[in-house]
Amino acid sequence: MNIKYIQKEIENLRQELRFHMLYQQIETIEDIKIFTQDHVFAVWDFMSLLKSLQNELTCVAIPWIPRKNNKLTQFINEITLAEESDVNLSGECKSHFEMYLDAMNNMGSDTRKVEIFLLKISQKSTIEEALEFAEVPEAVKKFVEFTFDTIATNETHKIAAAFTFGREDLIPDMFIQIINKTKENESFKEFLYYLNRHVELDGDSHGPLSLEMINELCGEDMRKWNEVLDTSKKALEVRINLWDYITNEISKNKLEEAVL
Repeated sequence: MNIKYIQKEIENLRQELRFHMLYQQIETIEDIKIFTQDHVFAVWDFMSLLKSLQNELTCVAIPWIPRKNNKLTQFINEITLAEESDVNLSGECKSHFEMYLDAMNNMGSDTRKVEIFLLKISQKSTIEEALEFAEVPEAVKKFVEFTFDTIATNETHKIAAAFTFGREDLIPDMFIQIINKTKENESFKEFLYYLNRHVELDGDSHGPLSLEMINELCGEDMRKWNEVLDTSKKALEVRINLWDYITNEISKNKLEEAVL
């Protein structure tokens, strides 16, 4: 088993996401607002996937000792640098999650749920407790819970699978679809910057390097390859479920506005 086999096995799920009805539904600033208030949780939990890999593939303990695979160490540190401390449109140093929140605020998107969630997390609530308290939709809850269930396995190849096939290798396709449907607008400026920045990073370097990471972590171990395939499928399925939910919410809002 190898990367090409994994990609072949998940291609149907990738195609379902690539041509999802969501992209046809996104037409107005109101549609984007609805999208962001749920998608923001996926932007947030991505960082925990990344940090989990950083813990496993680099040394963050004291005293420091070198890791055996310097290539993977460099890769994860490079992504962490970009994700946690990139430069926004104003030249300020911010994480991509903070850029996303800024973009939401700029377009008037509802950030109450994610802010309540973050507050509860900062107060040491569990992920489940914070999601419940913030009253997030079931599809969002399942998406985030899958991420943290994967992290909780402490098996680096599974975490890397969710990271690679559920995020890095997938994001350019998804975001290009949204960019193509989003008209140039002052309210969208920061949001489009965020999307374009991810397409640039993930398509040019992060995506291909994450595939190399899977190869390095699995080697000739068939058990690991099978678990990578299983995790990758589940990561795509929860994404499809999230996209289905957001599509329905946008459609419902359009119908309500038509009645008014």
